[in-house]
Amino acid sequence: MREYPINELVEKVMDSIKKMIDVNTIVGESVETPDGTVIIPVSRVGFGFAVGGSDFSKAKDNEDLLFGGGSGAGVSISPVGFLVVAKDQVRLIPVTNSTTSVDKLIDYLPVAFDKISALVKKDKEDSQE
Repeated sequence: MREYPINELVEKVMDSIKKMIDVNTIVGESVETPDGTVIIPVSRVGFGFAVGGSDFSKAKDNEDLLFGGGSGAGVSISPVGFLVVAKDQVRLIPVTNSTTSVDKLIDYLPVAFDKISALVKKDKEDSQE
């Protein structure tokens, strides 16, 4: 059985993609501010690749075949936002303002939870007096 060089092409493309994309591409290096807040950039990564090949005969009388092939890949990296970890809360600040109602609700939940907790705490303190 004849072995085709297409396997080598696929391996080279995949190795190249692995070199371009790692976990730090998606979740970036964190930065700590003087007040202790940690900011972490978050990105969306998409990639695709294609590999193809074909056999060509050398001459009419010769059984040997030549192989011709090629490969290509593309990577897209888009910033999503920043994960901000403060002392008492974690928030995702999106890069764009095109958020849906669900995104806004999820973003507001920690703030609402803090306000509800403060009200409950105040009610307990008032009832103890």
